[in-house]
Order: sequence, then C-alpha cells, then structure tokens
Amino acid sequence: MNPWILAIRPRTLPAAIGPLLVGNILALQSEQFTWLIACTSMLCAILLQIAVNLANDYFDFKSGIDTEERIGPVRVTQGGLLPPNKVRNAIFISLALALLVGSYLIYHGGWPIAFLAAASILGALGYSGGPYPLASHGLGEVAAFIFFGLVAVVGSYYLQAGDTSTAAWILGSAIGFLNAAIMLVNNTRDMQTDIKAGKHTLAAHIGEGQARLLYQALVFLPFALIIGGFILGFLPGLPVLLAGVSLILARKLNSEFSHTSGEALNPLLGNTAKLTMIFSGLFSIGLVFV
Repeated sequence: MNPWILAIRPRTLPAAIGPLLVGNILALQSEQFTWLIACTSMLCAILLQIAVNLANDYFDFKSGIDTEERIGPVRVTQGGLLPPNKVRNAIFISLALALLVGSYLIYHGGWPIAFLAAASILGALGYSGGPYPLASHGLGEVAAFIFFGLVAVVGSYYLQAGDTSTAAWILGSAIGFLNAAIMLVNNTRDMQTDIKAGKHTLAAHIGEGQARLLYQALVFLPFALIIGGFILGFLPGLPVLLAGVSLILARKLNSEFSHTSGEALNPLLGNTAKLTMIFSGLFSIGLVFV
C-alpha cells in the first residue's frame, strides 16, 4: 500500500465526516443553508483529521513513543516508509490547505468560526506535539469529544443557521462520545508500550478493566442522549429510531472489547469508527425525511 495512504489512516476519517454530516443536515431546513458551505466544512474537517494523523505519526516517532514494539498498524515514520521531514512538511501542508479552505468558512461565519479554526489548528498540533501533548496527559479522549463532537456538529450547524440549537449540542455530545471511544480503543491497545515510553494516556491511568467500562459508557451514552432528546421534544422521532438501529453494532463492539486486548483490538478500532459513521448516517437520513 502507498505509504501516504497508510499515513493519513483512511479508517479514522469517519470521525471527521460523521459529525459534519449531522451538523449540516440538521440545518438543512434553514433558509441560509447552502451545499457549498456543507461540502467546504466537510473538506476542512477531513484535512484537519489528516493533519492530526500525520502529526501523531511524526511526533510519536520524534519523542520515542513509537518503537519496534508497537503492536498497532504500521506508522510510516517509525517504520522508515517515509522520512520524518516529509511527514513534517505534509502536516503543515494539510494545515495550510485546511486554513485555505476554511478561510471561506471564516468569511461566512465571522469571528466565532475564526476562533474555532484557530483552536482546531492548535488542537491538531497539540494533540501529540508541543510542550504539553494532550495525548500524553490523558486528554486524548477529551480532545476527541470536544473537536470531533461539539465543535464539529455545533460549528457546522452554526455556519448554516447562524445560531446554535439544543439539538446540535445533544448530537455534538452523542457523536463526541463515539469518537472518544475510537481514541480509547487506540490507547487501550497501545497501553503497555505507551507506559514504557512515558506516554500517560487515559487508558494507562485507569487500567484495562476500567477502560472497558468507560468504552461501554461511551458507546451507549449516545443512544441515551438522543432518546432523552426525543422525550424532551428537542429531536424528531424518525432520526432517533433509525440511529437506534446502530445500537446492535454498539452492543457487538462492547462485547468484543470486554474480552479483547493488545493487537487483537486493531479490527475493533476500525469498527468503532464505522459505528460513528453508521450512527451519523442513519440519523442524517432520518433528518432528511422529517
């Protein structure tokens, strides 16, 4: 496989696509809605996700976290498939393209979007790099919840509607939990090698047993949130019903995580990302028909 494909990790891209899809479709009935904004915001999110993936690859290699003992998918810098300087340059190219694409969103959405754009770029670099890497201090799941949940859904809805809504905050939280679950699987898989390298992820702090309980909460809470949103009158019934179908997959993944560890978690990582996309896609389909 082309090393650049390995570097951008296509299996993780649903983490960026899902929340943007929901945020935009939620605002579909807004008089201001445009498909140009929808497509531009989604492209910007994908570029930021690619930048995060490249930065994680580069900074984990530079800090000595990624070694030959790594049990996850191949990292192109540590594996010698791409030289570090090329990966570093690709990080900044991805961020520059995201900013270029996002400049139209900033022009359209004003200072709130400019603030979110700046925070997102800092988050992309600060996840694995900088003086206080979020991933090395147990904040990776929190960052995923905020940026690939709340910021993505509420921000994209704001771009289209010019305001926020309770529904957007509920859905941002729901998808944020699912994306945090992706991060938790990744960090639980790498727990032993991370501890050796001095990387103190949330999984390393709480241990594998508690990580399994947390995963259970992260994949089931989204369904509780949307059902609660429906009962309180903030979300329509059809999208909630359709998204509820993905609970079947959530239960299956939780069962697998309860007795799986180490390298065997690799398929679960990709399948948790699929859960995010399926949940988001089904909810969006429901929104189109209400």
